[in-house]
Amino acid sequence: MELNLSKPICFFDLETTGIDVAKDRVVEISILKVFPNGNKESRTWLVNPEMPIPAESSAIHGITDEKVANEPTFKELSKTIYNMIKDSDLGGYNSDRFDIPMLAEEMLRADIDFDMGNRVSVDVQTIFFKMEQRTLSAAYKFYCGKNLEDAHSAEADTNATYEVLKSQLDRYEELENNMKFLGDFTTRKQTADFAGFIVFNDKGEEVFSFGKHKGKRVEDVMEQEPGYFGWLLNADFPLYTKKVLTAIKLRKLNTKLN
Repeated sequence: MELNLSKPICFFDLETTGIDVAKDRVVEISILKVFPNGNKESRTWLVNPEMPIPAESSAIHGITDEKVANEPTFKELSKTIYNMIKDSDLGGYNSDRFDIPMLAEEMLRADIDFDMGNRVSVDVQTIFFKMEQRTLSAAYKFYCGKNLEDAHSAEADTNATYEVLKSQLDRYEELENNMKFLGDFTTRKQTADFAGFIVFNDKGEEVFSFGKHKGKRVEDVMEQEPGYFGWLLNADFPLYTKKVLTAIKLRKLNTKLN
C-alpha cells in the first residue's frame, strides 16, 4: 500500500554521540522524502559533532572521530536540511521520543526556528509496539520478510522504517492511510515540548510534569514564582523546552496588556 499523502513526509534517522538531547550531537542524518505523487528524494550526510564520539557510541553505529573529522558541522548543513523538511510531515522509528527532539535541538542551536506546529509526526515504532511489541530489525523481518542489513546505519534504518510503515498499512485495516490519523495514533502523550517536561492537562492547559511544581499550571507558577522561569532558562534543559516556556510567558504578558 502506498502512502496517502496530502503533503510530503520526510522519514529520517539520526546517529548521534549519545542519547542526551541537551548535550549530545548528531554524527549522521539520513532523510527519505516521499511526495504525494509517489516521487522520492533521499539524502544522507555525515556530520562533524564538534565533540569527541564516545567509543560505546562508535561501537553501535561505526562512526568515529576520524570518519567525521573533515565533514561539515550541523550548523553548516542546517539550512539545506531545513529546506528539505520545511514543507513536510515527519516520520521515523522512535522519532517522537528521540530523533525529533534531537533534530529540534540541533536546529535551534543553528539559529533555525524549528517548530512542529504545522506538521504531524508519525512514529512507526509506536504502531509496531501497539500492534506487535518488537524492535526495528524484528519489525522489518515480520512486516517485510527481509533481514535488515547494516542495522544502525542511518540510511538502512531510514529506508527500513519507510517500508515497514507501508507494510503496516497493508496489514492492519484499522489503520487509516492518512498522516493526521497516524500522527494521532502514534502520539504517546500530549506534551507541549518534545522532552515531556511540559504536558497538557485535561483542559488543554500547559502544566509541569516534574519537580516541586509537578501538576501545576505553568502560567500560575510563572506568576507566583517569577524566579523559577529564570532558573529554568539557565538550567540544563533542552532548548525547545525553553522556547515553549518563553512562548507561554509572552502569551501571558500579551493577555495582560490586552
